[in-house]
Amino acid sequence: MSAPGVTFQLLDGRQAAACADEMLALRAEACPGTQADPGEDAARRLRVWRRQPGFALAVASHGGYLVGYACGAPLRPSTAWWRELTTSLPDDVTTEHPGRTFAVTEILVRASWRRQGIARSLQDLLLRHRTEERATLTVAPRAAAAQHAFRNWGWQKIARTRGPDPGTPVLDVLLIGLPVNARTWLPERTRGSSPGSPGRHASHEGQTPHAGPVSSKFMTKSSL
Repeated sequence: MSAPGVTFQLLDGRQAAACADEMLALRAEACPGTQADPGEDAARRLRVWRRQPGFALAVASHGGYLVGYACGAPLRPSTAWWRELTTSLPDDVTTEHPGRTFAVTEILVRASWRRQGIARSLQDLLLRHRTEERATLTVAPRAAAAQHAFRNWGWQKIARTRGPDPGTPVLDVLLIGLPVNARTWLPERTRGSSPGSPGRHASHEGQTPHAGPVSSKFMTKSSL
């Protein structure tokens, strides 16, 4: 259950344009002092994302005030998503085709609205009616609250990735099967292959990732 009075909407790329300023303001508040790209870089990245075919944005508002959002888009066959893995995965995991994978690029909730089930509700709204086989996201290994929440929501770590530029952080790559109430998608050969790969637990609404899967690896990419 999410906080009383919070309403949720699912928007497409065109509709997301009207929310851009609010999203950027929320991002600046939710990710202070990080390496996340501020100002014009963040605005440019958001413009690129919302123009991707299949882009979707889930927003949570209270009295017209944006308190959280989650967004993503399908991966293209030419995606760079799997190119910088620290260890290789089988081709049947990394090969993309239309309709295979939806990438969740951000989940963000304002600090004062966390631990109320909002992030989980945003994820579920974003993924509930997706027709892809699976979804993926990246999250920092040290983001303990986010890691715990994603494990409890059914995500499984399958690899680590790094950005192509020097100094970019190493991130865990997670997968989940779609629809969101389905069992996590993983080929048999990759189950348990990642050290520390989390298992499946019951949902725990109290753990809310404050800043979701944002990989600097993809901030300058023209497409997913």
